[in-house]
Amino acid sequence: MFLRSLQRFSAAVFSALRRGLFGCGKWIQARPRLAAWLYKTGSADADYREFNGWYFAHFNEQEKMLADRPRMDFYHAAVARHVHPGDRVIDLGTGTGILAVFAAKQGAAKVYAIDHSEILKHARRLAAHNKIEHVEFIATHSRDFVTTERVDVILHEQMGDFLFDEAMVPNVIDLRDRLLKPGGQIVPALFEFFCEPVKVKDDRHIPFIWELNVHGYDYSCLERSRPQDPQYYQHASCDLDVIEHCLGQPEPALKVDLQTLREADLPRELHLKRTVIHAGRLDGFAVYFRALVDGDLSLSSSPLDRGRAPHWGFRILRTEATTYAQGDVIEFTLTVEQWAKPDTWRWHQQKI
Repeated sequence: MFLRSLQRFSAAVFSALRRGLFGCGKWIQARPRLAAWLYKTGSADADYREFNGWYFAHFNEQEKMLADRPRMDFYHAAVARHVHPGDRVIDLGTGTGILAVFAAKQGAAKVYAIDHSEILKHARRLAAHNKIEHVEFIATHSRDFVTTERVDVILHEQMGDFLFDEAMVPNVIDLRDRLLKPGGQIVPALFEFFCEPVKVKDDRHIPFIWELNVHGYDYSCLERSRPQDPQYYQHASCDLDVIEHCLGQPEPALKVDLQTLREADLPRELHLKRTVIHAGRLDGFAVYFRALVDGDLSLSSSPLDRGRAPHWGFRILRTEATTYAQGDVIEFTLTVEQWAKPDTWRWHQQKI
């Protein structure tokens, strides 16, 4: 009887404490200056390093990537073209080691398979089980990796849903500048970043709460209580049945070549214009990417590409619904504080 009462009392106390801390956290987050003072904010690279260490250690994340047929076919073909017998190769973020294995099977003399998550112990076991040779699994962050001899090829799959949000640019550029031979290859190196005005299908459209009127019940007064959380304004999906169409003709907002890019070259502001060819409601801007190898191999995360790589999501930068007619011009500005931190992105559009 006493233990049961103690248990109920303890549960009530901790429940109240949890609710109190949650409420306090939300109150602080709604006040950006106070949040910046109270919460430690690291660099995008440091934040991603910590996230990567645990997120990709789980089998379920590895399963999604390995079961993604377009992804695996793209990398298998790219490695077959660009890794040659005798090459020395770095596989950045090796995971279960599959790209390192592709390289070893092409006759690479040495493959450095780098990862700093717990998945590496399983990668070693898999390589031994499959009798793979010439692959050295190294538990370290790529910034801390050194070798006495430069390499011929850097393999990587460092693309996030926003393309830049898995520290692809700083990590690959660091290895390129320190450890890639002159004339060496980065696979993949060419990327196209898209940010396209889209209409969501009517049965999938979710307005902001202050845009709603439900059977005469008006929610417009809640506009004064707009959330401060940046992620509220980003919608994530892998579902090909969300987007009805792009309002304009899609074209890359930004092209990146990791063979030559300097991190300082990435613009902090993109100004885009799209002439409306498919009239309708603008619900936001779809962010997706395409990776290219040799001009004929491509890997897409587009929400309208039926052959897209499904384990990547696409993101919608939400806007208040605005209707556009054919021939209208949408002018859009994306301002970026840190490319690797999409929470620092800001956007707005206007009809011109």
